[in-house]
Amino acid sequence: MQMSNYLFFTTQCEAALAFYTACGLGEVTEIKRHGEAGPPLKNAAMQGKVMHAKFEGPGLRFYASDNDDAEPMRGSAHILMMNGTQATTDLFARLAEGGIITTPLGIQPWGDYYGKLTDRFGVQWMLNCALPA
Repeated sequence: MQMSNYLFFTTQCEAALAFYTACGLGEVTEIKRHGEAGPPLKNAAMQGKVMHAKFEGPGLRFYASDNDDAEPMRGSAHILMMNGTQATTDLFARLAEGGIITTPLGIQPWGDYYGKLTDRFGVQWMLNCALPA
């Protein structure tokens, strides 16, 4: 068994995946579009939007799609366990572009370098870097 997150967007899935690629998280390794195969479209506006995508990078895999009935994202976050404060700072800055930082990066009471943000697509990210004792 392996657990992976599945992100639901309304019409922004492709833009979000391109953003995550530009941030250096990985790349789309599989994509299928509404209207190409599968069930008939209930909403013609979904033609060509992402029906299913797999996104993979080093130590990372998630799935995503566009759904016209998707609810806004809430109650879940991706946590990335990072190696090195500079890599953490750099990725945090890229993911935060156009988003909202909810916990600025800094050394936290548990002793790790950590920050939390919601990106421009509504996805929450937590970056945690364990510091040497």
